[in-house]
Amino acid sequence: MLSLSRKIGESIIINDDIVCTVLEINGRIVKLGFEYPSTSSVFRQELYQRIQQENHEASKNVDAVGEAIKTLPKLRVGKK
Repeated sequence: MLSLSRKIGESIIINDDIVCTVLEINGRIVKLGFEYPSTSSVFRQELYQRIQQENHEASKNVDAVGEAIKTLPKLRVGKK
């Protein structure tokens, strides 16, 4: 992990197009501002982890449905 010290108003640049600026420091709370391309996604870590977990669970359900469909007998269309 990279650890940097910055003062209010100072910034760091990530990948040439993401700017992170220290906006405010109040005790143990630090407010950061980010400028980034509209094509980028930014999430709080806990929300990102929740999205990843839900995507994983959903993909397991899709796999289970796909397997169930494969095991169904072939249906004859138009015959009784």
